[in-house]
Amino acid sequence: MAQEGADLYGETFSCSICLNLLKEPVTVPCGHSYCRTCISSFWDGEAVKNSYSCPQCREAFTPRPVLVKNTMMAEVVENINKSRRHDAPAVESYATAEDVACDFCTGRKLKAYKSCLVCLASFCKKHLQPHHDSAAFKRHKLVDPSEKLQEKICSRHDEVMKIFCRTDQQCICFLCSMDEHKGHDTVSAAAESTEKQRELQESRADIQKNIQDREKDVELLKQQVKTINVSAEQTVEHNEQMFTELIRLLQDRRSELKKEVRSKQQTEVSAVRAIQEKLEQEISELKKRDAELQQLSHTEDHIQFVLSYSSLSALSVSTHSSIITGPENCFEEVTAAVSELREHLHKVLMEDWTKVCHTVERVDVLHPELTSRAGFLKYSQEITLDPNTAFIKLSLSEGNRKVTLMKRNQDHPPHPDRFTNYYQVLSRESVTGRCYWEVEWRGRGGGVYVAVSYKSISRAGFGIGCGFGLNNKSWSLKCTTNNYTFNHNSLITTVPGPHSSRIGVYVDHTAGILSFYSVCDTMTLLHRVNTTFTEPLHLGLSVWCDGDTAELCKL
Repeated sequence: MAQEGADLYGETFSCSICLNLLKEPVTVPCGHSYCRTCISSFWDGEAVKNSYSCPQCREAFTPRPVLVKNTMMAEVVENINKSRRHDAPAVESYATAEDVACDFCTGRKLKAYKSCLVCLASFCKKHLQPHHDSAAFKRHKLVDPSEKLQEKICSRHDEVMKIFCRTDQQCICFLCSMDEHKGHDTVSAAAESTEKQRELQESRADIQKNIQDREKDVELLKQQVKTINVSAEQTVEHNEQMFTELIRLLQDRRSELKKEVRSKQQTEVSAVRAIQEKLEQEISELKKRDAELQQLSHTEDHIQFVLSYSSLSALSVSTHSSIITGPENCFEEVTAAVSELREHLHKVLMEDWTKVCHTVERVDVLHPELTSRAGFLKYSQEITLDPNTAFIKLSLSEGNRKVTLMKRNQDHPPHPDRFTNYYQVLSRESVTGRCYWEVEWRGRGGGVYVAVSYKSISRAGFGIGCGFGLNNKSWSLKCTTNNYTFNHNSLITTVPGPHSSRIGVYVDHTAGILSFYSVCDTMTLLHRVNTTFTEPLHLGLSVWCDGDTAELCKL
């Protein structure tokens, strides 16, 4: 009955996702409980929607709730587990085809509980009892049930093989060690097993470390997916805003032009109508005078005609028209101007938007190999670090040429170009031709990274898209007190060469050459890259331990 009660409660306290008894139970805001691992995995799948729901009632939560252990439910589940373990009957089961059978059972054989390396037989719990009760069996070696007991017997001498021959890499018996394996490097099987166990543990440790490293990489990749999604959404949103602004500007200009044309239309029409009214008034006066003259022409009395004609006042109207009519389409110049603007905008939108913003240096048909520092110094130029890109714990000094990692955050204002998680900074100036610079570094265990990068490298988050050398937009040389390593697109190359606190960097953007040099009394090439640069390059520096510094040298 106790077992039935435990099973009934087990159904009540089961996770609705995995259908097993709750393991590390947590409760979500709606009141339903789940295994911590189950609900976390379920919500990981909903992360893209940025809305998290209860699998049972479908109530949605935003943001993602913090999972807290349900202590009371955890105690109840633990009591159920204890009850099940206590009430479970200790009944031996019969051996199946996959099990090791007891060698002493007759009829239907029980499953073996242990195997004896001395008896070379397997026993169920009942037939194993003499090994526990009788002193004659106390020295026998009991192991987990095995079907391969005969493999432990020497085929030549019919003896148990307890010795390992390291010379021939095989297990042998005592007589073999005195015969054909005489003089060989032999140890007890137990000693060899201990050694192999040590090697096994070392291998496991290496494997576990590789697993942890790859799990970290997986987490970084997951973060990168989130970063890509967020960046894509922000880009779409920003582009929509910019295009909306352009459309609004065009609509405003269209409206302004319409108002200007209508205003000019009213002004010109008013002027024409004023002249029209004046002319119509003159026509009316001329018609009136013509009528008077016509009436006067019929006067037969000469004296009266002369007096009447002499008394007529002079007309003030003009004797000829001064109106010069314009073209039928008097606004055609406006139409032509708008048409010209349309053609200009069409050309800008249809052609490549990316314009060349830097003047290409004088092209050398042949690029002679530079061998002396003096030769490189011909291509040196003033380079400074951009404070707007510096991580919040990086302090810039010496006219923005020196970077130091501090323990506390620096007074850097928020800026979209700033690296949010990597201890990095980019230069303000870009490189498109041939350029050379040197970096003096001081660092401890974490190392200092001397890098070049496209300005389009990601800034937010801890993904591979942001770190120097972790992506296809940056190249870096990691400098430590012991060695150098070159990093690009997450591929790491060990670089031999003399240690130096000063690193020279030479870039030929047009030829696609990037070279790192150890600068001491002489210049030693550490690593060279031949590629194709698709964007202007910026110098990058990264320091990872408090107090580490990297400074652009004045050349």
